[in-house]
Amino acid sequence: MSLHIEIEHHHTALIVRLKGELDHHTAETVKLRMEEALNKSKVNHMILSFKELSFMDSSGLGVILGRYKQIKARDGRLVVCDLNPAVYRLLEMSGLFKIVSIYDNEKQALGSLEAVS
Repeated sequence: MSLHIEIEHHHTALIVRLKGELDHHTAETVKLRMEEALNKSKVNHMILSFKELSFMDSSGLGVILGRYKQIKARDGRLVVCDLNPAVYRLLEMSGLFKIVSIYDNEKQALGSLEAVS
């Protein structure tokens, strides 16, 4: 299965919606698209929406961690939302929730970022 990437600018945040599978076959493409969007914008926050992400492996963790570092360098926050149980478990087991906040949906995620902007 492939991966569809949708990127939207919303005030000071970049919303990245992933649909499909984020694995070693698609991770590099996702990384490059996110970096390109970050470099073209002046945003300092990022929301990763996994509502339609059906699968993620450790390559996806690397993508998230790399973008976290980029966002942190901009003095911003990276948050995730709309996690299915399998992706939630992977992020939980990796310890990523210690540095990345989780929200039920994009509206909550945006609200949390607008409160700190």
